[in-house]
Amino acid sequence: MTQQKPTLNFWQIWNMCFGFMGIQFGFALQNANVSRIFQTLGADYGNMAILWVAAPITGLIVQPIIGYMSDNTWGKFGRRRPYFLIGAIAASLSLFIMPNSPTLWMAAGMLWIMDASINISMEPFRAFVGDMLPRKQRATGYAMQSFFIGVASVVASSLPWIMTNWLDISNTAAPGQLPDSVKFAFYAGGAVFLLAVLWTIFTTKEYSPEQLAAFEQAEDTETVHPMPRVTPPYGIYGMITLIIGIVSSVLVYSNISRLDKSLYILTGGFVVFGLCLLVANYMHKQHKVDNGFAQIMADLFAMPDTMKQLAVVQFFSWFPFFAMWTYTTAAITAFHYNTSDVTSVAYNEGADWVGVLFSTYNLTAVFAAICIPLIVKLFNLRIAHMINLLLGGVGFVSFIVIDNPTYLIISMIGVGFAWASILSIPYALLANALPAKKMGLYMGIFNFFIVLPQILAASILGVLITKVFDNQPIYSLVIGGSSMILAGLLTLRVKESHQHS
Repeated sequence: MTQQKPTLNFWQIWNMCFGFMGIQFGFALQNANVSRIFQTLGADYGNMAILWVAAPITGLIVQPIIGYMSDNTWGKFGRRRPYFLIGAIAASLSLFIMPNSPTLWMAAGMLWIMDASINISMEPFRAFVGDMLPRKQRATGYAMQSFFIGVASVVASSLPWIMTNWLDISNTAAPGQLPDSVKFAFYAGGAVFLLAVLWTIFTTKEYSPEQLAAFEQAEDTETVHPMPRVTPPYGIYGMITLIIGIVSSVLVYSNISRLDKSLYILTGGFVVFGLCLLVANYMHKQHKVDNGFAQIMADLFAMPDTMKQLAVVQFFSWFPFFAMWTYTTAAITAFHYNTSDVTSVAYNEGADWVGVLFSTYNLTAVFAAICIPLIVKLFNLRIAHMINLLLGGVGFVSFIVIDNPTYLIISMIGVGFAWASILSIPYALLANALPAKKMGLYMGIFNFFIVLPQILAASILGVLITKVFDNQPIYSLVIGGSSMILAGLLTLRVKESHQHS
């Protein structure tokens, strides 16, 4: 008789998710302060998004690879835990180095390294919930992750403000230098990141591959659709994509006096992706089997229907968050504090207030994580997700209507509900539609649709702000809000493969 996967108690779920608090400490410090670092080192509105693009490109490359590797790893340290540890060590070191970057391009490079390191830890944590919990508890597991994300983000986003107002650490510095309040915030984040991940590593034991295979056999398979064995048309897609990339790159180059250089990211992405597909086609023909990169691409083309529908929603849900992380500091200091002088007291007060606003949406997300199950019981997962996304979209759009920055806290409450929903409901919908043996890989592929809108935002937002909106970054938040409202409406297309309690 096959054995069912054990139900875990509250503290077991707490321990297995605790490391996510450290991961989010790193992300929150990055999201709230990197634009401030870039502006301090001389970035302007036109190239801000380009400098940020390191993060999504890194995720696009790292997450599916790490997911595939962790699916196929087993050693004395486990399946996912080695990746938790490697990523945590590298990310903690990056957090110590980042605020001491002497030049803009070094800061951009450190963002690349830091984001890659965080992703190495983060992606296996998503699959970890699917490994360790039976289907009936997975929504609880992702909600627990959302809780830790909220708690960590509240503290981390406010750290520079706390350093200044509670610990009397200076929040101003000479031109080209970061305030001590920002530096000490990053140092604290590096320590918390490593310690939190170590807690999960030492308190949670993973199931062996044999145990996982037995659990999968025992679980109800009614909602898991068999993955079709397909031979993806790599060559055709690759050639078409490569041609589009080359032609568009030539058009951009010939109009370089009229088009922003950031468009090279978008056209270059087509070229790189086309080449990747051609390589996958070659590997498939040579080996007659799908393995490694070819396997990743095969599974990308064979996504379950639920995953395809959620991918579109994710795309339009994440676009506004990239706009927020990139431009909120510039938008609020310019629109609400009437300054872009990074050495002025008003600018640094506005930048600190951005950290408080980020804490507000993350604190809201903690309470929203508690409210969302109640909304789900009243409706269902996708209707609950739609409601939360609409609240977030209205919150973003309201930035241009509210003059007093204090009242932006109200806007951030709506954003917080959307954030909590994005971090839990799509994964709860997705986990029960995936085979256990490919949980890590598909979670990594699913993150393509978090990364792609960020690359798009990096390609077009700088152009729109400088060429269309007369250097007023506040409009990036309005565009983001419109995108989130569209995502909410598209949620109605998603089919639930299983009704969750």
